[in-house]
Amino acid sequence: MRSVSYIFLVLIGITVFCSCKGNKGSANNSPALIATPELKNITEKINDNPKDAALYFQRGIILHRLQKDTLALNDFKQATKLDSTKAEYFSAVGDLMFEHKDVTGSVKWLQKALDLNPGDKKAQLKVAKMFVYIKEYSSAFKAINTVLRQDVYNPEAYFLKGMIYKDLKDTAKAISSFQTAVQVAPDYKEAVLQLGSIYSSRGNPIALTYFQNAWKLDTTDAFPLFARGVYYQHRNELELAKEEYRNVIMRDRQYIDAYFNIAYVYMQQDSLDKAMRQYDILVQIDQSDPEAYYNRGVCFEKMGKKQEAINDYKQALVFDDKYQPAHDALVRIGG
Repeated sequence: MRSVSYIFLVLIGITVFCSCKGNKGSANNSPALIATPELKNITEKINDNPKDAALYFQRGIILHRLQKDTLALNDFKQATKLDSTKAEYFSAVGDLMFEHKDVTGSVKWLQKALDLNPGDKKAQLKVAKMFVYIKEYSSAFKAINTVLRQDVYNPEAYFLKGMIYKDLKDTAKAISSFQTAVQVAPDYKEAVLQLGSIYSSRGNPIALTYFQNAWKLDTTDAFPLFARGVYYQHRNELELAKEEYRNVIMRDRQYIDAYFNIAYVYMQQDSLDKAMRQYDILVQIDQSDPEAYYNRGVCFEKMGKKQEAINDYKQALVFDDKYQPAHDALVRIGG
């Protein structure tokens, strides 16, 4: 079974984020800049007033909303060139770069925003996230507390405190911080999930309530239901676990981990034919996933189908020749 982790989405991965060169922001003749009536309208205004920083900033916001972030970044940068006195312009650049995990690149922009406006809570919180990312917690707390002095009810500040305490294994303070975040912002899904995660790791059934509440906040995200399944599975309540995994799959047919986990449960129950059907689906969803082939091979092996198992172990190595479990299985089975 794949290990389950509760991910602080902000703090993982490295995404390459490109921006176009030039001193006139996004090229105003680009089809992307007139793709909607709203964009076309503001682009025409920019063409009439090419030195109006506020227009570039406004268009950047629209582009970001439309997930055209490279163009948005260009516009935000152009706004800073045309008017270097507005903290929100620099903050927008830093915020977008940070959002795409260019942590180092975001620093100078966020710092400039803070130089212009030390009370910029958004920039302070981004700086705090950066320090959390690199585990400089004293500096992170300094930025967080600066925000809380201005806004004692800022939920993101309490959430970041909770993440720090969680990493420091101070579970009591982590719970307190996440609970405060939820008290001031009941729809703060990430904080609700963190509470579910902590209580789940303790085997406390209140975790189920937190996960259910998180799902109600966003029914397009099946992860909270998956987390409920994991809770039941860890407590060996396998029928309840399978029910939750089925709920996940009903809502998201591509939710790979739910198939892996329900297949694992079937294997624990010696329902090998049912497990095999799940692995067949996994191979269909992602035909290049070595883990799917390996696990199906294990299922074949348990069914006494040695050659089919060998074939799947070898297929796993086709897609990842360093996948050690498949190597070990071939040695064990004599393939």
